[in-house]
Amino acid sequence: MKSIQAIRGMNDILPDATPHWQVLEQVWRELMAGYGYQEIRLPVVEYTELFARAIGAVTDIVEKEMYTFADRNGDSLTLRPEGTAGCVRAVIENGMLRQPVQRLWYAGPMFRHERPQKGRYRQFHQVGVEAFGMAAPDIDAELIVMTARFWRRLGLKNLTLQLNSLGSLAARAAYREQLVQYFSAHHAQLDEDSQRRLHTNPLRILDSKNPALQTLIAGAPQLTEHLDAESRAHFAQLCAYLDAAGVAYQINPRLVRGLDYYNKTVFEWVSGELGAQGTVCAGGRYDGLVEQIGGKPTPAVGFAAGLERLVALLQAAQPSAQIPPHAYLITAGDDAQRAGLVLAETLRDALPALRLTVNCDAGSIKSQLKRADKSGARYALLLGEQELAQGAVSVKPLREETEQIAVPRAELAAFLAQRIDKV
Repeated sequence: MKSIQAIRGMNDILPDATPHWQVLEQVWRELMAGYGYQEIRLPVVEYTELFARAIGAVTDIVEKEMYTFADRNGDSLTLRPEGTAGCVRAVIENGMLRQPVQRLWYAGPMFRHERPQKGRYRQFHQVGVEAFGMAAPDIDAELIVMTARFWRRLGLKNLTLQLNSLGSLAARAAYREQLVQYFSAHHAQLDEDSQRRLHTNPLRILDSKNPALQTLIAGAPQLTEHLDAESRAHFAQLCAYLDAAGVAYQINPRLVRGLDYYNKTVFEWVSGELGAQGTVCAGGRYDGLVEQIGGKPTPAVGFAAGLERLVALLQAAQPSAQIPPHAYLITAGDDAQRAGLVLAETLRDALPALRLTVNCDAGSIKSQLKRADKSGARYALLLGEQELAQGAVSVKPLREETEQIAVPRAELAAFLAQRIDKV
């Protein structure tokens, strides 16, 4: 019988990797609490219309990458390819915009039918932030400063911030016409994807990675030359905030992002250590999206960070993040096994922070000691007939050259408490 394997591009996260994920998630939660953001948990499946309306019907995501299916009622549903659209839908539907300001965060899997490669998977995970009701550039700056702090707390270095402004929706529309005229004059030089995008989403041509197009793209009109005065002032203020906070950045006039809903600020954090998939975090302002989905006009800004890519950076910096137990309990004999179960629970009651592994499935003392050593535990706790008779537990240090000692069972919790905070 043929074995069943995971779907291509949808990967298991194995125990040797999960400690890095746990570190990442813990730091993220602490960061969000420190900035006053509240968690929102969103459905994995939404109506397809939501993404077509929010992301743009002629984007690559909607046209080629979404997992879309008809349910039993004939409704077209889609596994979420990103988090912003669902978050906007949620705040509108639940009346959350009756409050003037909302600061929200979310985490979870997203789905896109792309060609799997390192750093790009069909099921991938993101953490994201969405802030509603604030039009000034100080909230844009807060999100960027927040991400910079996130990298510092994770110990990640060599991340570069790229920054641009797409201007108002009106300025962007005027610039779009300039691009269509420019690239239409060079239609024969465009590749198939760019020719398809020319009259639907010409800004995406600027983001093409095709080496043959780079000279042509370099000669295209720049959006910064077509910004309206208000957008120029917004961007200048944002840069001033970042300068004051000591956050370095590069202005990239070709940074346009792949989603139609952005306006004004867009940004990406990029690493040179991940190959082609170097963007680890990206976002920007989307002041028209709430109204576009059916809510009242509301300024908004947000970002999302890819966890698989951040985990890859963490693993490169620290290959092992496994947290070993403080102690490993070894028993010999049926009576000791039963007493060991009770002892382990008593220790966990007394010391909630204790990491204690109990050997199961018996085995010789020698084989159990090998398992204890392999676990990385600092101490082996031995309970056999002799220890039962004495009302004691033998404590054998596994990471230092000191003698095994007998500790009265009633004193064992206090003995370990003095040592686990040093491990």
